[in-house]
Parts: sequence; C-alpha cells; structure tokens
Amino acid sequence: MRTDIGGQAVIEGVMMKGKNYYSVAVRKLDNSISIDTKKSSSLLNKHAIFRSPIIRGMIVFAESLIVGTKTLTYSADVFGEGDEEEESKFELWLRNKFGKKGEQFLMGMTLAFSFALSIVIFMLLPMWLSQIFRPWIPSSFALNLIEGAIRITIFLIYMKLVANMKDIKRTFEYHGAEHKTINCLEQDKELTVENVKTCTRLHKSCGTSFLFIVMVVSILVFSVFTTKNIWLRTIVRIIMVPVISGISYELIRWARKNPDSKLANLVSIPGMWLQKEFTTLEPDDAQIEVAIAAIQAVIEKEDAANANS
Repeated sequence: MRTDIGGQAVIEGVMMKGKNYYSVAVRKLDNSISIDTKKSSSLLNKHAIFRSPIIRGMIVFAESLIVGTKTLTYSADVFGEGDEEEESKFELWLRNKFGKKGEQFLMGMTLAFSFALSIVIFMLLPMWLSQIFRPWIPSSFALNLIEGAIRITIFLIYMKLVANMKDIKRTFEYHGAEHKTINCLEQDKELTVENVKTCTRLHKSCGTSFLFIVMVVSILVFSVFTTKNIWLRTIVRIIMVPVISGISYELIRWARKNPDSKLANLVSIPGMWLQKEFTTLEPDDAQIEVAIAAIQAVIEKEDAANANS
C-alpha cells in the first residue's frame, strides 16, 4: 500500500505532495486544467537527526505551512488569470523595488501573520479566558482542563462558521476529491473517476485530524507546566507549539501506517468526524479529474526520480 503521498485543497484545485516533488492542478476559467510540478527540498533529507521522532514532525509542520502558502498563492493566480485586479501601492512598490524577492517577502509576511494570529486565537486566548475561573478554581491543573475545553469549543465554532461560507464550500469539495483520490491510490485501484468516486472522502492523516490532535495533545503537554504566573504561562504556550505539533504528527503518522489497529481507529474518530461534518464535501466528476491530474503528475516525477537513483 502506497502511503507516501499527501495533499491539500487549494483555490479551484488540489495540491499533491510526495517525498521529493509536489504538483498543483487548478481548474481554470476556460475549464482547462493547469498543472505545475516542482521539486521540493526538505530538511529531512539533510541529516539523520532531522528524521528523529517529534523533530521530523516539527519540520514537516513548518514545511507544510510554507508549501501550502505557495500553492494557495499559485492557485489564486492561475484561477484569476484574465481578471484585471489593480495592485495596491504597497504591492507595486515591493514589485518595483525588489522584484520576485518582494513577492516572497509579502508571502512570508502573510504566513507569519496568519501563524501568529492562529496562535493567539487557538493557544493564548483559551488560556487567558480560563483565568476568569481562577478565583473559584485555584488548581492550575484544573484550569488547564478548562483551557483545553475552551480551545476545542473555539475550534469547533470556527469550523462551523467557515463551513457555511460559499467559497469555502468549493474548497471543501476539492478537499473531498483530494482524500478520495489518495484513498484510491492507497487501495491500489486504478486512478479513474469511477474508482475514485467509490472511495471515502475521509482520511486519517488529514490536516483537520492533525489540528484536533494538536488540541488534545496541548492539554496533556500544558498539564506539565502548572505555574500560576500569567506571563510564564503565555511564554510556555508559544514556545511549546512546535513540540506539540511534533508529537501530534507522530500520532497521525502512526495511525496512517496502522490502518487495522483498533487503537489507531479510536484515536482517529474525532478527526474523522470533523472531516465528515465540516471540512470535506462530496466532489463532482470535474473536481475529481483535477485531483487525479495532480496525483498522477507527482507520482510520475517521484517514480522517475526513484528509477534514476
């Protein structure tokens, strides 16, 4: 069973990623499919220490954010070809002053801002809100459990709000196409629209499942740090984000590689439920075609690289 391909939905398309290449397929306004395949370099290939448990998860998490931002930007550009959208003065200044480096800077700033905002909303805000209960609940451990409950509640509310947005629903349909296509590949079926349609739109190693695992792991990790100092608690939550992502990655990786394990299935239940209720929808044939185009392109490159190595 092949389990070395992952992916994500982008704007009117799908990105598929292997060990050495990633490919983005986007349905253009003229109904054609644009495919862009690029080689991806990873720190995992630089030194053995980077492939150590937890550390590799931290690296994969960071690299996924970078590649995800790049492919989202690419898909927006491809899908919007022909649309004349006036650049802002700041964008014009960056492009004229720094050229391509200006675009990379803007992308980096966008990624940094998004990451910082997510930490504030999903990591720090629940902790700050939990302090409201301190006069009645002095136990730091108990407050940590309340913090975890608040964090999961905020996450579920966020998922519900996002799922009701029209444009996001299209992305969730492509998300379903991505999962169904990967499941088809992992079941060793021929990659055809008909075969893909028979596969489930849920997958154990989905980013949605990863995010929920992060919520649960954070409760366990933060339980170790029971200081009452609000500033120390804030700092701990910021610096422990990479560690939590590394631990969560190991759990997701283990669940994917052990599909017959009852414990793995149990761990995967919340994430699978979130996918079913919020983040994946059944795709149409045209969306499945895009996902197949993306996965075939990356498989072709990966297989060629393996043959030449």
